[in-house]
Amino acid sequence: MKRSPSPSKTKMANEAEERKLPPASVVFEAIRLEGEHEIARTPAALAFSGLAAGLSMGFSFIVAGLLRAYLPDAPWRPLIENFGYTTGFLIVILGRQQLFTENTLTPVLPLLKSPKTDTALRVFRLWGIVLAANLIGCAAVAFVLAHTASFSDVVRAAFGSIANDAFNPDLVALFWRAIFAGWLIALTIWLMPTTEGGATALIVMLLTYVIGLGHFSHIVAGSVDTLYAVFTGTASAAQFLIQFFIPTLLGNIVGGVLLVSLLGFAQVQTDISSNQR
Repeated sequence: MKRSPSPSKTKMANEAEERKLPPASVVFEAIRLEGEHEIARTPAALAFSGLAAGLSMGFSFIVAGLLRAYLPDAPWRPLIENFGYTTGFLIVILGRQQLFTENTLTPVLPLLKSPKTDTALRVFRLWGIVLAANLIGCAAVAFVLAHTASFSDVVRAAFGSIANDAFNPDLVALFWRAIFAGWLIALTIWLMPTTEGGATALIVMLLTYVIGLGHFSHIVAGSVDTLYAVFTGTASAAQFLIQFFIPTLLGNIVGGVLLVSLLGFAQVQTDISSNQR
């Protein structure tokens, strides 16, 4: 006669089941369902959410500028200053606002699982609306900071220094840095289903801090910086497009789609195929 497991062993097994991390297939499905919801949203909802995200990302620029202005010019200053860079990302991601680089993962998963023309068009529609709305929000913040006396001359000088640092005439280096930024943002979204509460905020802060510290180029956060330089006259619109926008956009897409979306999909499909044998 087969003996049933003791209550203590059953309790231990249940606790172990509760504590283990969800498998990649569960993470994939959670993000895919979120992507299905996002591509089904109305253009107006996407636009307002994207605008809110663009405005919120201005706080990464503002807080980093405040820290640069008031910290001594020492070798360790970037270690503290780049905590300010995480501010906008925390607001956007925890506030569920639409950030373009998040969408190199979330809506792409439904497309990879069901590669239909209609789904592809919805993904590209979402990308276009969100990116445009993000940039409008970034431009609004940069314009206000450049043309109002909302901050002291010391802080405005720090803003100008950060803005000039965001440009890079070495387009290949800029492209590679943008790949790392897109990769890290997509990884942030990939990790969120496995975390909750304060751990989510910690993950967002840690990975976006690395983006700032590594000077990895992010299309939205960096647009606030570079558009501030354009509005203050220290850079031209051509510099914005060539020495920042185009290589950064392409790099962020490559980092998010190829290094996270496609690899995540590939490992899930491999697991499914193995289990069906």
